[in-house]
Amino acid sequence: MANDIAVFIGEMMRRPSQVVALAPSSAATAKLMTSGLEHVSGPIVEIGPGTGSFTKAILDLGIARERLTLLELNPRFCDALREKFPGVNVLNRPAQHIESTGLKGVGAVVSGVPVLSRPTIQREVVGRALKVMAPDGIFTQITYSPTAPISAQMQAELGITSKRRGIVWANLPPAHVYQFTRLAQ
Repeated sequence: MANDIAVFIGEMMRRPSQVVALAPSSAATAKLMTSGLEHVSGPIVEIGPGTGSFTKAILDLGIARERLTLLELNPRFCDALREKFPGVNVLNRPAQHIESTGLKGVGAVVSGVPVLSRPTIQREVVGRALKVMAPDGIFTQITYSPTAPISAQMQAELGITSKRRGIVWANLPPAHVYQFTRLAQ
């Protein structure tokens, strides 16, 4: 844990445009973000895993390491994730490259990528994730805003709907968790 904080702070100072959180997500936030993943079939993708708070929670649910793929832009975080979670597929790529992973039928995407108020990123990240997700797949997103991080207009454009999972006060800053799924056809 202490090493995670040291790596996080070091990268926040070296690459402030890549590390936008104030601190790694808390264990309580990770638990809410990953709740129910043990019932998901197919591959699971985590985008923007940082130092691995959510990764640890996913593996603690009993998810097999070979089912999990991480997409992380920061090379130092990638090295730390590979060391900390051997057997997990860690790719040094932006979330927008999810289609190039070769994965299909993804059961869940867990996102630490900041998408709030960034329509281009929403289209590129969420839109591309939907292309590799199973029809009943779930996309879980952390945000620090009390409202859904994807506007109603963008949700309509992407054909998704949101459900607020909850808020975690024991996080810096407090974290809101939303789940997105495809609209029923």
